[in-house]
Amino acid sequence: MATSRYEFTAELWEWESQASWYFVSLPEDAADEIEELYGQRAGGFGSVRVRVVVGASRWGTSVFPDKKRGTYVLPIKKAVRTAEGLTPGSPVRVELTVG
Repeated sequence: MATSRYEFTAELWEWESQASWYFVSLPEDAADEIEELYGQRAGGFGSVRVRVVVGASRWGTSVFPDKKRGTYVLPIKKAVRTAEGLTPGSPVRVELTVG
């Protein structure tokens, strides 16, 4: 299957539980297309493997469906937040590749 590439800017937000996790929410149109093209191959928790670029940081991870928000969410790990100077509420420019 071919790859799909998405570029967008989204606000970094924090989900607090026993530990703090930080995410950006994918735009609805990108999430809908990812679900349509890759949802049938999803892994645990409905995750879809992706490659991500934020600023000078590049890594592999997964996006996860968030039924409450009606989209997929992308976790932003601490090393990236630190390297890119991101805090909750920061706009994050994301290049995301699936496939």
